[in-house]
Amino acid sequence: MTETSGVPEARPAPVHWKLVVDCADPHAQADFWAGALHYEVEDNSALVERLLELGALPGAATVEFHGRPAFRDLIAVRHPDDPYDPDSGTGLGRRLLFQRVPEAKTVKNRLHLDLHPGAELRAAEVGRLTALGASVLREVREPSGQWVVMTDPEGNEFCVH
Repeated sequence: MTETSGVPEARPAPVHWKLVVDCADPHAQADFWAGALHYEVEDNSALVERLLELGALPGAATVEFHGRPAFRDLIAVRHPDDPYDPDSGTGLGRRLLFQRVPEAKTVKNRLHLDLHPGAELRAAEVGRLTALGASVLREVREPSGQWVVMTDPEGNEFCVH
């Protein structure tokens, strides 16, 4: 709480957010980023099944993903320690949502993730991420620090510090 003119003011609640990534294959991206971040792919199958039963979602808008029904054009990954809605499987904390778009990536990202395993673990982490499907673009060595610029399987840039 803050005070103005001696009267306590309520602090606004923080805004809930998620990072949305446009992509060609949301499910492959979700698998990559879940592995990269040690996150969990959200299981929205109960929600998908309810929407199908109600006729609110056409079957063409779904796919089978890891043996369960999923939305065809979007899927998210969430931090395993964060809360989630058990009825929908939707995370209520740190999340990345991957949504299918028709166009391919054409220019440098305006926003990217920085992963921080630490300098002593950087090389091993780059190797692990490469094994998951990432590629190294370049290694940066500047007075301000060192990091590796990589791309995910669809060419989105991210850095490993």
